[in-house]
Amino acid sequence: MPRETVAKTADNSQRRASFQRARSHRTKRDLVQAAMALWRTNGYAKTTVADICRAAGVSRALFYFYFSAKEDVLFEVGLTSTRLAQKRIKALLDGDYDLMAVITEALHSLERSMARNPPDLIVETILEGYRHEHRILAGEVDSDAQDADMFGELFTRAQADGKLGTHVDVAHLSRLAQILVSEGVRHWAGGSFGDRPFTELVARDIGAMITGFNTPNN
Repeated sequence: MPRETVAKTADNSQRRASFQRARSHRTKRDLVQAAMALWRTNGYAKTTVADICRAAGVSRALFYFYFSAKEDVLFEVGLTSTRLAQKRIKALLDGDYDLMAVITEALHSLERSMARNPPDLIVETILEGYRHEHRILAGEVDSDAQDADMFGELFTRAQADGKLGTHVDVAHLSRLAQILVSEGVRHWAGGSFGDRPFTELVARDIGAMITGFNTPNN
């Protein structure tokens, strides 16, 4: 086969693969968006997989190609909010930065996402995140640790830049900070914070924890 033909065939294959990936991403995004619209209107419990498929204009078979259950869509929604916060963190790390200012901005990003959804849906999303974590620990599903880790990259960078001590266990600190965020979201959505802002309270708690971690043991 001539070289030109081989190159053209390879190029066409790459374009088809790129198109298929893009279409797959759009389909998954459409399913998530359709589910969110229905949940905001009808509530999570009353919305079925069939409802989501009709709203997205896809078959049930295609839904189950991307998600094994309705709960997996809910978990994807939680990951989307976390990814937006991660994106905000990365944008703030381009130049000089203040660690707590970056954390506060990430929490603001998360709070803006939460404000678009009803409280019961937010609580259900957090609870599904906990259930998903248990399934990971049981070996039932693959780990999404990197996607779900809001502060891992930030704390690793902060340690490299001398803003966190070399003695700090960054992975453990990040895990505890994520727990504070998840519990903060749950309590905020449940009304436990009253009129107190989510970002201010959770940032304060994370800041106190960082101070404790950053103080070497005598």
